[in-house]
Amino acid sequence: MMRYAAKRLLLAIPTLLAMLTAVFILVRLVPGDPAAVMLGDQASAEALQALRTRLGLDLPTHIQYLNFLKDMLSGNFGVSMASGRTVLQEVSLVLPWTIQLTLASILIGVVFGLPLGIWAALRRNAWPDYLGRLLSLTGLSFPAFVSAILMLLVFAIQLRWFPVIGSSVAGDWKTQLHNLVLPAFNLGLIMTAYVMRVTRSSMLGVLGEDYVRTAKAKGVRPMRLILRHGLRNALIPIVTVVGLYFGTLIGNSVLTEIVFNRPGLGKLILGALNARDYTLLQGLMVVFASCVIVVNLLTDLVYGLVDPRVKYK
Repeated sequence: MMRYAAKRLLLAIPTLLAMLTAVFILVRLVPGDPAAVMLGDQASAEALQALRTRLGLDLPTHIQYLNFLKDMLSGNFGVSMASGRTVLQEVSLVLPWTIQLTLASILIGVVFGLPLGIWAALRRNAWPDYLGRLLSLTGLSFPAFVSAILMLLVFAIQLRWFPVIGSSVAGDWKTQLHNLVLPAFNLGLIMTAYVMRVTRSSMLGVLGEDYVRTAKAKGVRPMRLILRHGLRNALIPIVTVVGLYFGTLIGNSVLTEIVFNRPGLGKLILGALNARDYTLLQGLMVVFASCVIVVNLLTDLVYGLVDPRVKYK
């Protein structure tokens, strides 16, 4: 297992370098001069040039790139142009809230998606299967911001079960958990749709295998047959979709955080983009992409735990 983990870590290095290169290019494609945005339209040419020199924007592109790599790999993400705080300080203020929302959404998706997918596979072409496919299609069709607004209208304004602005970061853990319910279910329902569809498809493939029919003929109990012989061998596609959807959830959290007025990485990225906060935007994109790379690496490691044969490939 250690050898398998080391191979996955080595493969993550070129991915990290490619990600840093992409961030360097994309940030510089953002329209507008960062120095002009910071100092305003009335700034003198001398002041603009002095700021560009301080930011290193007057250096040749390849020198900027090498300096960028050196700073990112050493953990120096720079200082926000707008707030004056370091990028890591800005991220530390909001990242826990994004992780909280993302993990809660994944938990909801797995808790509801797995049983519904298994049930639909066991009752193929019966009403539970058709109902599950309809619910899955509905969950995949609704944009995150549309479902968020609908949830606010129904559960916050009409029924008054939850606050209209589910973003309070104050109070005890019960208050925070109560405020987390609507945003988490908004993203969790989309996750449920993905997990349910993949679970159904994977289980249908596994349940048709010879070893499952043999186990059934030997009199293996239905629950043991489904969980040990069926679900365990169908887990790799499910783990894959959970790992890949982590990045999508962070992306969808931008709209969810805006609708529910929650602090988070998504709102901070949007604010940095609108303010042309060059340094903060660059650092946030690196943090976001690094989170996705780490989750994909963990997903690869889980493969080795779910299916020992993967470790020898």
